[in-house]
Order: sequence, then C-alpha cells, then structure tokens
Amino acid sequence: MNRKFAIPVAEGMLNEHFGHCSHFAIILTEGNKIVSQDLIDAPPHQPGLLPPWLAEREVTDVIAGGIGQRAIQLFNQQNINVFVGAPKLKPEELVDGFLNNTI
Repeated sequence: MNRKFAIPVAEGMLNEHFGHCSHFAIILTEGNKIVSQDLIDAPPHQPGLLPPWLAEREVTDVIAGGIGQRAIQLFNQQNINVFVGAPKLKPEELVDGFLNNTI
C-alpha cells in the first residue's frame, strides 16, 4: 500500500508545535519502504488551512508530536489519518519506525 506522510519539521527534526512549523517533510512510501522525501515550506499559520492544503498534496497520513482534537477532526474530514505522540526524531526515522511498528 502506498502512503504519503506529512511531518511538521523545524531544524530537521519533528516540530512539536504542529501548526507553527516552518516546513513539512513529505515522505512517499511503497509497502514498508521510503521511496522519496521532499521538504516543502509550510503556508502561513491560519486555523483550518493545513488539512485541505495537505490533502491537495495527496497526503494520506500525518505524524505529529501533539495536535488539537479539532485539527484531528478537520484532517479526518479530508481522509487524512493523524498519529500523535511521536518523539522528536528526524522525519525518515519517524516514518520508518511507524511502518515497522517500532514507534
């Protein structure tokens, strides 16, 4: 199954403040393997903007440290799964750990 993950990033690591990150790592996977990774600039912070913005980029999953319940609902309305409680690691480490059930 192919998935596209979005991870909020600051200085190359998971940004624990989801809505205020400077970049998103967008990681495409096939099965349990990472096949590509891009770093894109986040749009200016605006409540409710990120779910449709990431959906337009065909994101299927978000990995976050913390995120509000309302934001999770908005992502779910865009058919984007949200996984919270992630440790502060590099994006590729988070996706690899998620895919291999070690995080």
